[in-house]
Amino acid sequence: MPVEFYDVKNRKKVALQDSQISKTSYSSTTKSGAVRTRYAFRGKLSDGRNVTKFCKKTDWDAMNVPVE
Repeated sequence: MPVEFYDVKNRKKVALQDSQISKTSYSSTTKSGAVRTRYAFRGKLSDGRNVTKFCKKTDWDAMNVPVE
């Protein structure tokens, strides 16, 4: 299932296949002490640059790609 990323340098959308995608999560602590977790897909473009797309946890769980 291809995922569509936005290439900031070339200002266009790019679709990457599962073999070029990994998933990761970012955790941070808010001022009140709560832990906030954001989920994202990370892709590698043909010229070596990385692209990131934030997503919902349900989409993150459904995707069968390696965790970074």
